[in-house]
Amino acid sequence: MTALGLLCTDHRGEDDYPRIEQLLGSDVRVDLVRLDPGAGITGAAEELRLSGADAVVRTGEGFTHDAEAEADRVEELARQTGMPASSTALAFVNAARDLGATRVAVAAPAGTHEETARLRGFLRAGGLEVTGTHTAAPGSGSAPGSGSGEDALLALVAAADTPDADAVLLTDPALETAAHLPALEKAVDKPVLTASQVTVWEGLRLAERRVPAPDLGALFTRTPASEA
Repeated sequence: MTALGLLCTDHRGEDDYPRIEQLLGSDVRVDLVRLDPGAGITGAAEELRLSGADAVVRTGEGFTHDAEAEADRVEELARQTGMPASSTALAFVNAARDLGATRVAVAAPAGTHEETARLRGFLRAGGLEVTGTHTAAPGSGSAPGSGSGEDALLALVAAADTPDADAVLLTDPALETAAHLPALEKAVDKPVLTASQVTVWEGLRLAERRVPAPDLGALFTRTPASEA
């Protein structure tokens, strides 16, 4: 059994994780541990250790820090929990690299110019060229009023995609995408990476596990670029 601890700062998109756990099979457990915004992680770290987690990934915050600060935060998380650690932001970079994607189109929650610039800078620091950035209302499939569920997600992916992108990133942690990944990838004919998907994949990577799961997209089926 491989146990993954996800340190969550809010409830957005949390329904995706039980679905992903189910799709991965009976020997992977995904545990959500709540962390109040601004609170220390001492209590959460103890809960993670008691759960028997093999790795921890901090999620729910998006790209709120630059690449250097995020690396420092993850290093501190690993120190306090005593286990391999990462974050959803870092997971996007690692997942794109694993797929051999160097150019990415991004669908991000609507934010300030500074927030969008920080996201693009974070990805560039990870060696990714951003071919385009599309913003949408936080937690929605696309722009307000565009509907919900798969149709809205398909519209969001189509709006974000650019012809020269190797993959499309949906960075909003509030989006529930696990049930729709094959349809999203079919629509743009390229890998689609989403917050919940890359978060769990990152936990498995840290735990040194690869679990084939076709329903979770190319990230869970393709041979890693490093092994191709």
